[in-house]
Amino acid sequence: MSNLSHSIPSANFGSLLSGLTSLLRDTGVMIDAMLFPGRIIAEVSEMRALRVQADRLEASDPAGAVLLRQRAARIGL
Repeated sequence: MSNLSHSIPSANFGSLLSGLTSLLRDTGVMIDAMLFPGRIIAEVSEMRALRVQADRLEASDPAGAVLLRQRAARIGL
């Protein structure tokens, strides 16, 4: 075990490790977005187009509109 794990109770160490992992992952996403803004813009444009299409389809095909909104929500994940 590392010195850090001896000084922090194991339950707290797990939370700390989880928090650091999340921070690193989020930092990576932010750096990626700054380096490749065109990809983010394209994803947002695609999401917007799907939402507009779902809004148009809502009255005639509610189930189809729900599927389009779900598809839009999964972009970029």
